[in-house]
Amino acid sequence: MNTQLLILDYGSQYTQLIARTVRELGVYCEIIPGNCSYEKVLASKAKALILSGGPSSVRTEGAPRPPKEIWTSGLPILGVCYGMQLMADELGGKVEGWMRSASGDQESKEQGIREFGPAEVNIKKNNGLFSKFHANENIDVWMSHGDKVTELPVGFITLATSSGSPVAAFQNTDKNFYGVQFHPEVHHTKRGKDILSQFLFGISKLEKDWDMKGFIKEAISNIQAQVPTGNVVCGLSGGVDSTVAAVLVHKAIGSRLHCIFVDNGLLREGEAKQVMEDMLALGLNVKLASSGERFLTELEGETDPEKKRKTIGRVFIDVFEDEAETITDVSHLVQGTLYPDVIESVSVIGNSVTIKSHHNVGGLKDIMKLSLIEPLRELFKDEVRLIGLELGISKHIINRQPFPGPGLAVRCLGEVREDRLKKLRTADLIVQQEIMKSGLNDTLWQAFAVLLPVQSVGVMGDGRTYEECIALRIVTSRDGMTADWYLLPEEILRRISTRIVNETKGINRVVLDISTKPPSTIEWE
Repeated sequence: MNTQLLILDYGSQYTQLIARTVRELGVYCEIIPGNCSYEKVLASKAKALILSGGPSSVRTEGAPRPPKEIWTSGLPILGVCYGMQLMADELGGKVEGWMRSASGDQESKEQGIREFGPAEVNIKKNNGLFSKFHANENIDVWMSHGDKVTELPVGFITLATSSGSPVAAFQNTDKNFYGVQFHPEVHHTKRGKDILSQFLFGISKLEKDWDMKGFIKEAISNIQAQVPTGNVVCGLSGGVDSTVAAVLVHKAIGSRLHCIFVDNGLLREGEAKQVMEDMLALGLNVKLASSGERFLTELEGETDPEKKRKTIGRVFIDVFEDEAETITDVSHLVQGTLYPDVIESVSVIGNSVTIKSHHNVGGLKDIMKLSLIEPLRELFKDEVRLIGLELGISKHIINRQPFPGPGLAVRCLGEVREDRLKKLRTADLIVQQEIMKSGLNDTLWQAFAVLLPVQSVGVMGDGRTYEECIALRIVTSRDGMTADWYLLPEEILRRISTRIVNETKGINRVVLDISTKPPSTIEWE
């Protein structure tokens, strides 16, 4: 696939959303570190560049910057948030930061205000980047900045303003340079796609070359070239990611793919049986490795979330290795790694924050000496689901809610024991049943129960209880990068709460998590 667009990443958690939106618009793009060499830009043969946002300030020493040559390359360039500030600073404009008065009790009028979250931008000129808009039109956008452009570089004009940004967007049409202080890639910016579309097609004259059918064809061809002979193993979980990855590889190499499903004892009620039935129905060669006791023994006494994840990952690899060693002539391992897995585990240029380790990211032990096949590594969950449907995978698998690799261990806060897992499974099954009954399963990204290591006083049958608490986590999302909490109708919440307390021994309280991502994550650990 030819790279028409390069996204230079400066550490924003939203960088991947730019890529996804660009691909939704039909253009293949790649992300590279923002401080890359110009040779890398040239090697891509890209026809346009986008500079992402990021947590740095151009006013600080050592802030990441692009290669100087891009400004004379003749390529159309769009700067987003930090990327816009970079463009202004590099080309002779002025960027200033939000400041407080000397007393510290009020904002400095000269410096304006910071903008984080929803904001309104007024379009001053409806040309160039805003050709699809009307002059003086107000648009809802998503802001996330403290610094802002206060003086334009020579040759630039202001396209839009906001209450906190005298220059909310600018452009230099002679050089094809454009910048927006807000984030057009997030769904909170109502017409963000129109802005990106204008840059891609109206300004950069790119061609539509990206769709799921084309991806599948190229992925199969690449896998066949990568593994012309020999066997391949796949750690199958039954989730959307690993299932789509396995079916894609199976399409490429057939029976040479050997899938191993590790039952770590941390699955939901009846899940192991259902997964095996589903995978065999897809024609996959699957072997079940029941290892629940081994995992629980290793987790005994552990309460630290990151240590629990790492322990589960280590034991999984041990079990997987034991099973893989029974298969001869194995050279490759299939993983269902996605873009969000990578961005939450690895910083592209050292500026984005590592949120948590991920079970698919971090590498295998050297003893395995297997090369990785990660056909979905550049994709988001919604894209993977589209590919799954193209591959003929049934909707009940494709629409399955995401389930963490470490399983219920990251929803069982505190020590992971069989008695606590039993409580969590019972409560979670009630949540799943009521969500399915309500018809909201396809509307929600995830709905699940979390067992808290918190005991509280209650009363049951005129007797005092001192038992644990279940938290309900119910969210909507498109890709897992951001998420909004979802308020179920009162009657459904009441039914879930009543059933959990009545049917789950050891639980006397149910609470509702109403946190968005960010600042929270979807999973509690």
